[in-house]
Amino acid sequence: MDIEKTIREYLPEIVHLSLATCAHGKPWVCEVHYVYDDDLNLYFLSRTNTRHGKDIAIHREVAGSIVVQHKIDDEVRGVYFEGKAELIEKIDTNHVAYKLYSERFNTNESVIAEAQEPDGHQFYKITVSEFSVFDSKESNPSQKYSLPWKG
Repeated sequence: MDIEKTIREYLPEIVHLSLATCAHGKPWVCEVHYVYDDDLNLYFLSRTNTRHGKDIAIHREVAGSIVVQHKIDDEVRGVYFEGKAELIEKIDTNHVAYKLYSERFNTNESVIAEAQEPDGHQFYKITVSEFSVFDSKESNPSQKYSLPWKG
């Protein structure tokens, strides 16, 4: 299996990811809508006062999954990742995160204005250090493949 090719084909199909954070020894998971760039960095919008926003401010290491829900006996594929998340301090209409987000979710420049507000939705970037793919579509039996990433 070409793991990178599989990831690049899979990501356009899914609009949300499960994001796991941890601070003070307490784990948390949430769902966020995401976009990605050619280097497979992941971007999402969220408020800094959310549990995951507060966790990222303390501890940048994150993990997550990008998976389509399936039923029993369905063939399964899922993409998993770990990396470091960071708040993007300065965002404008030329920033890749804004361009990708507005293209995928049909947003407008109002998200830039909101990102200027302290309590508004902010852009975050996840620099991935490792991807994994769990697959039963091409693999029999099911297998998990790892891909250290250049993030």
